[in-house]
Amino acid sequence: MLEQMANDAIRIGMKPVHPGRLVRQECLEPLSLSVTEAAKVLGVTRQTLNNLVNEDAGISPEMAVRLEKAFGSTADTWLRMQAAYDLAQARKKDIDVQKYENEDHNRNDKQR
Repeated sequence: MLEQMANDAIRIGMKPVHPGRLVRQECLEPLSLSVTEAAKVLGVTRQTLNNLVNEDAGISPEMAVRLEKAFGSTADTWLRMQAAYDLAQARKKDIDVQKYENEDHNRNDKQR
């Protein structure tokens, strides 16, 4: 189900949510797991999981595999959600870069 939600959101251009929110809403809350309990299940520190579910850290490939093994959904889905979120955040920034135009290449094309 999480895979379908993520794929639909990306396909229709919805603003991606931080994957940590989905870990909290779709994994911990339905199972009534505390962050401490879920951290033990995942084999990570409480602080590591706390940072993720509070949207202060992203999902690494290793965490994606841990989530896949513990709660289902594929590691690929978790990483796609993280990449979509990261890209949306980057696009919000004012990145001052101009398109590169190779002047020598353009001159050679015109001389032909």
